[in-house]
Amino acid sequence: MTSTKGLPARPLGASGISVSAIGLGCMSLSGIYGDSKDDEGIALIHEALDQGITFFDTSDAYGRGHNEELVGKAIAGRRQGVVLATKFGNLGGRGGKVADGRPEYVASACEASLKRLGVDTIDVYYQHRVDPTVPIEDTVGAMARLVAQGKVRALGLSEARPETIRRAHAVHPIAAVQNEFSLLYRAEAEETLKTTRELKISFVAYAPLGRGLMTGVVEDQNNMTESDSRRRHPRFAAQNISQNLALVRGMEEIAHERHCTLGQLALAWLLARGEDIVPIPGTKRKQRLIENIGALAVKLTEDDLAQISDSIPVGAAAGLRYPETQMQSLYL
Repeated sequence: MTSTKGLPARPLGASGISVSAIGLGCMSLSGIYGDSKDDEGIALIHEALDQGITFFDTSDAYGRGHNEELVGKAIAGRRQGVVLATKFGNLGGRGGKVADGRPEYVASACEASLKRLGVDTIDVYYQHRVDPTVPIEDTVGAMARLVAQGKVRALGLSEARPETIRRAHAVHPIAAVQNEFSLLYRAEAEETLKTTRELKISFVAYAPLGRGLMTGVVEDQNNMTESDSRRRHPRFAAQNISQNLALVRGMEEIAHERHCTLGQLALAWLLARGEDIVPIPGTKRKQRLIENIGALAVKLTEDDLAQISDSIPVGAAAGLRYPETQMQSLYL
């Protein structure tokens, strides 16, 4: 299967929706990893469209709605063929709550996202963070009503654990689960993948390059501006980053043998794991965008996959995935 512009395409669960095998995570276009400029972000999305990427991922949490507005401006006039994914419910501690999965909130959040995006329908609507105070059945029931109303085409969950996915899927088919998944951080993803495959749900891999660690470009915190949120991530702390970079450097010879960059090797490893996996690397730079797409040309054998997996064993990375205060809202 190929996309209309030549990139390989992959299905999203049983939704009938297909997407480019690599998508674009748009979070960094709203100042999350240091300063960003709207005109440059829009130009990057246009470049992604020109290159054949059809899958764009945003959230109402990125820049408190700014990211949805930016993505909406970028796809205006080019909506046809775009698979637009956004998320709701990640409050990040606002009002003392980390998540909101109440049915009434689901409905109001969707209306707000539709308005910011400037569209009539959201292709994939994720619950960004599971609300432990609301039964998942109630939240997904409200999401299912959005499908019935034609406001949403397919449903997804982000940072959900296997049992939660099962319960949600019993209420309405879940097309995609979006969790962090990279060579560096994959213990929970590997566990989740068993369930998504059993239920024929696609796995959308966010932070597939370890938030930049897998590219070989990050050397220490000096590579990051003061406003870069990665400075607060344990994996980038002084006591952890050297160990993580040493793991990455262990892949350099393999990448050299495959005539690709470290980042391309990391993405190719994910792509080769199965047609049900769709990585959505984010970037602010055209050069990195083109490099990421180039991972589709890197072909790996089963022996290659085993060698790469062994080069960074599960659990070898140092530091939590998020700051400790945020970990309580993950994988629920």
